Amino acid sequence: MPSPVAFTSRPSAVGRARLGSLTTPHGVIETPQFMPVGTQATVKALSPGDLRAAGVQVLLANTYHLSLRPGHERIACLGGLHRFMGWDGPILTDSGGFQVFSLAHLGKVDDDGVTFASHLDGSPQRLTPERAVEIQEALGSDIAMAFDQLVDATLPPAEVAVAMQRTHHWAERCLAAHTRADQALFGIIQGGVEADLRRESVAAIAALPFDGIAIGGLSVGESKAQMAHALEVVAEALEDDPRVRYLMGVGSPADFFTAVEHGIDLFDCVLPTRVARTGQLWTSRGRLNMRNARFLDDPDPPDSECRCETCRNHSRAYLAHLFRAEELLAYRLSSLHNVTYTQDLMRRIRQALDDGSYGTLREAVMAEYGVSGTRSDKPPVTGR
Repeated sequence: MPSPVAFTSRPSAVGRARLGSLTTPHGVIETPQFMPVGTQATVKALSPGDLRAAGVQVLLANTYHLSLRPGHERIACLGGLHRFMGWDGPILTDSGGFQVFSLAHLGKVDDDGVTFASHLDGSPQRLTPERAVEIQEALGSDIAMAFDQLVDATLPPAEVAVAMQRTHHWAERCLAAHTRADQALFGIIQGGVEADLRRESVAAIAALPFDGIAIGGLSVGESKAQMAHALEVVAEALEDDPRVRYLMGVGSPADFFTAVEHGIDLFDCVLPTRVARTGQLWTSRGRLNMRNARFLDDPDPPDSECRCETCRNHSRAYLAHLFRAEELLAYRLSSLHNVTYTQDLMRRIRQALDDGSYGTLREAVMAEYGVSGTRSDKPPVTGR
């Protein structure tokens, strides 16, 4: 059947980076693009209106969590995931493969699927490729993911290879089970940090009629250098493949540049909102921790270069107070800022790829978010 999504791209002058657009049943996604994570049909502390104000174009939700609570059947009866959560833009649903990894102590993997105990009430559950597709079709996301087995990238190659081969078999079963014509299905490349395994996985997944290609199994214990090398191997192997590419689970400001330069079009991570709830803001002065005592008397906005509601209306002193008082508003205001910062950075990356200023932008951001961490006493980077 014809693909429900259409992806067009053009190369840039920067490495393998490219500019593109992905047309879905619920709108167009400009690429490169970051997807905030709304695991349980909500990006924590933020409303759909907040997300639109931040410039978000696409969200990610999760098969495993939504199937347990409130249940995919219930969501389907209520009109599907878009209507249920009040979001009219594109949605991508993860298949549950990451939860198989992160909740490994609750389950057991076999060639057919995964048997596990619910993390909510301990009830027995079974997730197979066919079941993962069934759940995602009921949710009605624009993009569904094939069910894969994710393992620690630093495991012995033989163990990584077993999980990779299982992922390939499950990919074929997902394709056979997928029937929803208005929903795209992406395959997932695995293989850890081993170059030969990554090439083998690219060959297997790229040979299948998926609507897009995802790179999984990174940002799970390997070094930054190992991740970059694995991405380079995959990018080279996919060089002539025109489909959209999605790097799963990567989302710090420095990682954005690494991903883009290796030809990645989409990526997601919980990091922007997770660190926001601890008081960490990503700003044009680097990371600022609103829990630090030095902000208690600071009347300045969190980031004078930012357009978000938080920075337009509130001071660092106010956020510092909210976190110390454990007020819920602290989580909304900090999360809204970090999501807005992330979306603005993605827009600036696309613009820089287009106008030739990418190197300057990269250097400025890396100076704030490099290995050394916080550099918050410097003046703000102009143009942010």
